[in-house]
Amino acid sequence: MSYLNAQTMASPGSSLASFLPFLLIGLIFYFLIVRPQTKQKKQHDTMLTDLKSGDKVLTRGGIYGKIINFQGKDNKKITIDIGSGVKVNIARSYIAGLADSNESE
Repeated sequence: MSYLNAQTMASPGSSLASFLPFLLIGLIFYFLIVRPQTKQKKQHDTMLTDLKSGDKVLTRGGIYGKIINFQGKDNKKITIDIGSGVKVNIARSYIAGLADSNESE
């Protein structure tokens, strides 16, 4: 009887060893995917809060423009001039980044 119990009970070390690959995959996933995305989002949010009138920006739609003013609650709406006096209102979250002066001309 004791022989049967010894065979069916797993040793504590083997359960940890079988869980180790999943833990390693989780750590790799975190450092290769989650952490860089979090860092990039933080940089983008900082860039959005630092926007001011006169900045040249690129929208997520691929349109270059110059910020004219901010409107709405918490300045969530931005008016940009996209050329020839054409003004467009967009949401602040749709700014992809600051445009290089060489690219927008």
